[in-house]
Amino acid sequence: MAEKQGAQNFENHVRLYPLFHFFVLPILAINVIRTAVNMFREFSYGSVSSFVLALALAALALSARLMVLTVQDRVIRVEMRLRLQQVLPAELRGRIGELTVSQLIALRFASDAELPALTRRVLDEKLSDGKAIKKLIQNWQPDFQRA
Repeated sequence: MAEKQGAQNFENHVRLYPLFHFFVLPILAINVIRTAVNMFREFSYGSVSSFVLALALAALALSARLMVLTVQDRVIRVEMRLRLQQVLPAELRGRIGELTVSQLIALRFASDAELPALTRRVLDEKLSDGKAIKKLIQNWQPDFQRA
């Protein structure tokens, strides 16, 4: 899917995947509600099985999305550990393992120039909130290849 390659910052970096967020998810939610209403109006084996199937389809869509995001987080973790090995001074390289996945995910938007100081601050101040870390970034590096 093609994306606009404009300026990205904290305020506009959240990505919605239109096919999932604006089509699949609403349709499945409507289907769950519709089959639940039908099941309560006309209780039968068929209405119960339709409701269970609607729940299963919604669960399938949500679990598939979560699996994609989990894999993306793992890739970001590896990518950021490699990047930190290259840009951090020697005394900070040994502390890379102290960073959590959520901290690494937030730090990925920082430029190479500010990454050492920001990493030191995150570790020393034990900053764990991803949003708070992202707000500290001065030179935002966009990430347009997200799921």
